[in-house]
Amino acid sequence: MIRPIAPDDTTPLIALADATGLFEPNQLEELGEILSDYFGNNSNSDRFWIVDDDNGLVGIAYCEMERMTDGTWNLQLIAIRPDCQGQGRGTNLLQYVEQMLTASGGRVLLVETSGLPDFERTRAFYRKCGYGEEARIRDFYKTGDDKIVYRKALSTQR
Repeated sequence: MIRPIAPDDTTPLIALADATGLFEPNQLEELGEILSDYFGNNSNSDRFWIVDDDNGLVGIAYCEMERMTDGTWNLQLIAIRPDCQGQGRGTNLLQYVEQMLTASGGRVLLVETSGLPDFERTRAFYRKCGYGEEARIRDFYKTGDDKIVYRKALSTQR
């Protein structure tokens, strides 16, 4: 069941992100800070968290509006627990995000990821979901680790 995040999801959410093996310890700490800030100011309509809860947290997604734009959003995080990957849960979660954004006037969804070989599966997922590579910033995260930005138009009518 896809639902909005609740404060009790914080610990399992960080554990899920850690289980993917794609986050450094400092990034997990920052994730905790982002969640703490979110729950302290949950009235913001410019960002949202959703979770896939199937008798336990199996997926998460976090999205933020791009400031000073008309309907451009950034998918900051999407993750599925490793033992639940390959079941269509990531695709369902991403489609849910897209539907939410489209219903609220979102035009474009951007997603950034690493260019390292460990992230090839992630990049393939975005391509499969209809995202095209829009930009590549060489050596962004560190030397030899490019930032790749994917883009998808959510709606053609406003």
